[in-house]
Order: sequence, then C-alpha cells, then structure tokens
Amino acid sequence: MRRIRQLRSALLGAVVLVAVLLGAVSPASAHDTAESTSPAAGATVAAPPEQVSVTFNHNPLALGSQILVNDATGANWADGPVKIVDNVAAQKLKSGAPKGQYTVHWRVASSDGHPIEGSFTFTATAAAAGTTAAAAVPTMGTAQPGTTPAPAPAPAGSEQFPWSVMVFVAVGIGILVALGLMAKRRLTPDEGSDTES
Repeated sequence: MRRIRQLRSALLGAVVLVAVLLGAVSPASAHDTAESTSPAAGATVAAPPEQVSVTFNHNPLALGSQILVNDATGANWADGPVKIVDNVAAQKLKSGAPKGQYTVHWRVASSDGHPIEGSFTFTATAAAAGTTAAAAVPTMGTAQPGTTPAPAPAPAGSEQFPWSVMVFVAVGIGILVALGLMAKRRLTPDEGSDTES
C-alpha cells in the first residue's frame, strides 16, 4: 500500500514538474517577429533606397546582426554595420547601386537572445544616383523607418525580460519540489516500517 502511495506521489510530482516546464516554455518559445520591411516585400521602387530596414515587434539585440542587400548578380550593396534603433534594424546601401531586383537577407538576435532571420525582395526601376544618394545620407530623414519607432519603445521596454532565464528557474524549482516530495515520502514509510517491526 505504501509503495502505491509513493508511486502516486512521485507521479504527481512529475506531473507538477511537467506543468511548470510547459507553462514556462510557452512564453519563451514566442520569439520576436518581423512586422514590416522598407521597402515593402515585393515592392517596386524608382531607385535603390539609401537604406533598407526591418521593423520588429520587439527591440532586437545588436549581437550578430547582419543585413545583406544582394543585386541580381549576387553583389552585396550593404555599406557599414547594421544600425538598430528601438525596434528597427537598418542597413545603409552603397551609392551607385544598379537597377534591378534586390534580395535582402537579414539576421538579428531577438529580444530573448535567440537568432531569427528572414529575407525579402524589391525591384528598382532605375539605378541610384552616386552623388545625390551620398549627399542625402541622413538616416532619420527617410520616412520608412522613421514612422515605426515612435510607438514601439513603450511596449517593447516591458517585454525585454529574458524568458530563457525563467525556464531555468522553473526547472530548478520543479526539480527541488519533486525531490523534496519524493524524499519526504521515502522517509515516512521507513519510519512506519521500523515501528511495525
């Protein structure tokens, strides 16, 4: 009878542990997502823009960020490092980019630390002007990324918590609770069996 009780309590502890783990892993598995791109995916623009950008639902981390802007021949027109302002990751383009289709491959670390990546394409109907594109470099002057960062900082600041840490804490607590229950159950029957003998 006591062994059945021990088995039941061990199973109950395992169920509690699994429930805690599933509850902690569910929010952690929801990584950040790209909400929009500039230019828009599949868009046709008059000329290659001064920069391309990806807007996320949370603020990405700067670790390992990369944006490649490849033309139809595979040449990369990205110029300098990726700049992340709030929830927008932007990549400046070299001046004099040719007309044609471009494929943008992006990779960033989401706010929970996990890498996320994606790609989109756009087409330029004319080549970029070399000197005018260089003269109009101010990144804040472009309408594409400037429209999205304003509303984003408030909600993103509250969800910057590293959920992966919560998973480890929940696992540790669950294991301690299960071990405590199992140890208590093992000690109690041993004392009872000693008194019976």
